[in-house]
Amino acid sequence: MTDACVLCNASNEPLIWQNEQVRVIDAADADYPCYTRVIWQQHVKEMTDLSPDEQMRFMRFVLCVESLQRQVLNPDKINLAQFGTMVPHLHWHIIPRFRQDRHFPGSTWGTPRFTQSEAPAEWQDHLSQMNQLKPAYHQALARALAEI
Repeated sequence: MTDACVLCNASNEPLIWQNEQVRVIDAADADYPCYTRVIWQQHVKEMTDLSPDEQMRFMRFVLCVESLQRQVLNPDKINLAQFGTMVPHLHWHIIPRFRQDRHFPGSTWGTPRFTQSEAPAEWQDHLSQMNQLKPAYHQALARALAEI
């Protein structure tokens, strides 16, 4: 753990589930209500800093999140990302993508197709639906992660 690392010093993040190896959180993104992060509990920068067994275990958690997103949310696509450029602490982003979303088909970090104030009704309906599914998704995810 390092004092300057925001992922080592978790505080008010919306926790979905954790054990001694990983922490799974709701990324709390208003545009992507079921965007989830899987964070390795020890401060390491790269996947290859982990042993081969740890790498496989970590990826089982990431793939479990993807699987539950597919089952519960039925996205058009799922984006998996592991950067660590800004926060050099091993973590994965799992983002369910839908044709209605503000950035589709581009990156969620790119320029949106429309502003929130100009959002079409289908986007507002989609956000409402995702926010309604979010508690069921989190519950199902916590149960599935506990079985790994």
